[in-house]
Amino acid sequence: MRVLETEVCLPYKFAYGSVNSRFFEEMEKNRRIMGTRCPQCHRVLVPARKFCPRCFVDPEEWVQVSDQGKVRTWSLVNYSFAGEPKPPPYVVAIIDLDGADVGFLHFIGDIDLSDVERVKEEVKIGLAVRAVWSEQRSGTIMDIKHFAPLK
Repeated sequence: MRVLETEVCLPYKFAYGSVNSRFFEEMEKNRRIMGTRCPQCHRVLVPARKFCPRCFVDPEEWVQVSDQGKVRTWSLVNYSFAGEPKPPPYVVAIIDLDGADVGFLHFIGDIDLSDVERVKEEVKIGLAVRAVWSEQRSGTIMDIKHFAPLK
């Protein structure tokens, strides 16, 4: 049997919709991280959501959360893959932002990635971090360059 091994590139456009548009506009223009609060379970969802995935209720209240939080879990990526957000190595983490009730996935920066053992000493579950905002913002998740450890 013959096998063709190749890569497929699928360019696409993603429509943000009204909720994601506001979420990204707040980051771009005001350097604010906004969530929506579910009127039923009262969880603050970040990034903002059109509906609560737990209750299936449409949140109407917008809440600003802190750009600081704590690392819930993390991973050091040192292998290239198709569609990666930037060349490795880099650290991605789920961050529990102060004021939010769900984890926020983003990069951890301002750490030396040349030695895996050193990374394991610096990046720990519970590490306090703060957003480092990009100087040039464009209404994307990368308006936050990364989260840096609080010293």
